[in-house]
Amino acid sequence: MPPNQNHLIAALPIEIYERMLPQLEEILMPLGQVLYESGSLMKYAYFPTTAIISMHYVLENGASTEISGVGNEGVLGVALFMGGNTTSSLATVQAAGYAYRMKRQLMVNEFNLAGPMMRLMLRYTQALITQISQTAVCNRHHSIEQQLCRWLLLTLDRLPSQELTITQELIAGMLGVRREGITEAAGNLQRAGLISYRRGHITILNRQGLEFRSCECYNVVKEEFIRLLCDTSIK
Repeated sequence: MPPNQNHLIAALPIEIYERMLPQLEEILMPLGQVLYESGSLMKYAYFPTTAIISMHYVLENGASTEISGVGNEGVLGVALFMGGNTTSSLATVQAAGYAYRMKRQLMVNEFNLAGPMMRLMLRYTQALITQISQTAVCNRHHSIEQQLCRWLLLTLDRLPSQELTITQELIAGMLGVRREGITEAAGNLQRAGLISYRRGHITILNRQGLEFRSCECYNVVKEEFIRLLCDTSIK
């Protein structure tokens, strides 16, 4: 799969894309792979094509919650071009697939040219901040069922199919809630004919119904990504 299956890479002018192409290495990302530990030095930026990466904040007692996800719409490694080189979050592969990685210094060099690449990455960073902020608000104020609908919809947007391979326990960990809450919410959605669930697999039967049951957080995040990353003035 070519690198321009990642939407950020696809948004670059052709001359920048061709310059970056030899520097991009395609890699397989198995489910559960840890890409970054909290506080570790970041050596690569990752541009997913079919994989999805989950960023978690881990507490001292070991509890964690997903603060954002990165799929084919984005890049893992914002701290590299923002000057931090480390991150306080844990990055793991949520959905197995492929990604392209780029060495830290090469990514920084491209960003520091202060051209279309820099403008695109800054817009993406703003959209990512919106996703993180909206996730925090959603987890505090909305029901588990609404949170589950939001999470399912954002995940579906990054996948080519309507089926997810994931357990209820893992989803509970993503949302920072008890597994029993996810079991009840998933059962409600299944009885309503919106999803079909069997152990480790969720199939979406009615996406429009999920959007109706979700809170406003899904659309806020989606519309911000569209607004910031589909603007032709980036180039």
